[in-house]
Amino acid sequence: MSEASLLHINNLSISFGKKNQRTQVVHGISFQVNRNEILGIVGESGSGKSVSCLSIMGLLPKKHSQIEGEILFEGNDLLQESASDFRNIRGKDIAMIFQEPMSALNPSLKCGKQVSEILRHHLSYSSSEAKKETLSLFEKVKLPRPKDIYNSYPHQISGGQMQRVMIAMAIACKPKLLIADEPTTALDVTVQKEIIELLKELQKDTGMSLIFISHDLSLVSQIADRVVVMYKGDIVEQGTVYSVFKLPKAEYTKALLASRPTLGKRLKTLPTIASLKDNSFKPKEITSQQRALKHKKLYTQTPILEVRNLRKQYYGKSQWFGKKHNVKAVDDVSFSVFEGETLGLVGESGCGKSTLGKTILQLEKASTGKILYRGKSLTDLKAHEIRNLRKEIQLIFQDPYSSLNPRLTIGAALMEPMLVHGVGYSKKDREKRALELIIRVGLDESFFGRYPHELSGGQRQRVGIARTIALEPKLVICDESVSALDISVQAQVLNLLNELKEDFGFTYIFISHDLAVVKFMSDQLLVMNEGRIEELGDADEIYAHPNSPYTKKLIEAIPKGI
Repeated sequence: MSEASLLHINNLSISFGKKNQRTQVVHGISFQVNRNEILGIVGESGSGKSVSCLSIMGLLPKKHSQIEGEILFEGNDLLQESASDFRNIRGKDIAMIFQEPMSALNPSLKCGKQVSEILRHHLSYSSSEAKKETLSLFEKVKLPRPKDIYNSYPHQISGGQMQRVMIAMAIACKPKLLIADEPTTALDVTVQKEIIELLKELQKDTGMSLIFISHDLSLVSQIADRVVVMYKGDIVEQGTVYSVFKLPKAEYTKALLASRPTLGKRLKTLPTIASLKDNSFKPKEITSQQRALKHKKLYTQTPILEVRNLRKQYYGKSQWFGKKHNVKAVDDVSFSVFEGETLGLVGESGCGKSTLGKTILQLEKASTGKILYRGKSLTDLKAHEIRNLRKEIQLIFQDPYSSLNPRLTIGAALMEPMLVHGVGYSKKDREKRALELIIRVGLDESFFGRYPHELSGGQRQRVGIARTIALEPKLVICDESVSALDISVQAQVLNLLNELKEDFGFTYIFISHDLAVVKFMSDQLLVMNEGRIEELGDADEIYAHPNSPYTKKLIEAIPKGI
């Protein structure tokens, strides 16, 4: 181990399960992290990147895991440390920012208390010293109103603010090594950019080493000095960011780099890892002339959906004398959607895009304004009429796991909406339809009898899509439906959505904070900010020539890669 090296992983293997039935998930990997360096680790879900870093933190369950090899931190093998010694290292010398701040933070403790606890435990600070230092840390991670957030519970602050609290907690004891596990996955592009810049700034100021784990290659290229690419428990490539991303040697790395939607050109389908590996991918670019011809046909029709001067307000009591205050989640929004179109809906968290989607679906009642579907006013419908309409307007949820009933098999989950809406002549007919849907979304018949917990994230999202199209809807609202997926799986799901649109004549409202994805999918683009429409027009035109400063800020925040 060289003097420049802070951490050296040597021939690390990790297995899970009982002694006689262990499954190896990491296969003898070796890499090092130098002092004052940022190392990026990239790969898809199941590649072993998070598990490897949890082993560095000593957070894998000892009863059900077996770790072999060496994890040398400043020359000492962490695998040989006692539990009490590891507790002193964890949080003080090695700290971690977790992917899900909401589940990593204690919901029953105020944010300030959680950070103060770390300081009191590791550095023996008094209560007043810990509070003073916590407020200083909150300022360092650029949290607004540090005193208010000190006294707030996690659910009272935004996702970006929770992530900053996690960062403050992680750097509280000035660790020598900080591990950031997918710290920006569910965040808006602007918040994501701020977190990346903050981590770079903190690393520069403190001189700590940083392991940055992500499946987003553009992000890793922006922050890292060197990069490790993992696939199915092995390291397939490692080197400087430039050598790996500009001159990749491994086929997997090349495929991973090609799978992300690009802003420069509009492809008919995205390359997937499978199609690149077997050389079956043939890039077909959609020309501006083809696009103009398509739009000429689209926009001479009568709109399938019209939203007119829509407002949705929420009311709550303020702290001052119990007076009511109102939040304008959707504020005087008007637009039209045409049959066969994909309307992209973008904006930061809290801009009102999901509320707008729920109001169109009548899951939320509009405060004022009109929503016309095929000329019929949705806002005036009775409850039983809305229920009948659910067949024609469907929603693909952001989190397919929480939207699927864990007690139902995939087959039963697909048949349930058919039964409710009278689709199919008999149980046998519905079973046949469910099997056809499972195959149509790229799964095989064995999935019919499986439960949601037996499926990967990408497979669950395909089931969510199958359940949506089971009723053969006309309008589908996709609410952040690919935001939590790996880039390669995301490419497969986006291609599937476009194929289904062609086959079934769907119309999409595609909600996302990922602007590169929205551009690939959309004909028209609607940009929302604080409940209002900031900009509305042709997606390519808005990306090329944004008029609004807010839209420019969103586009500038997209990770451009190396």
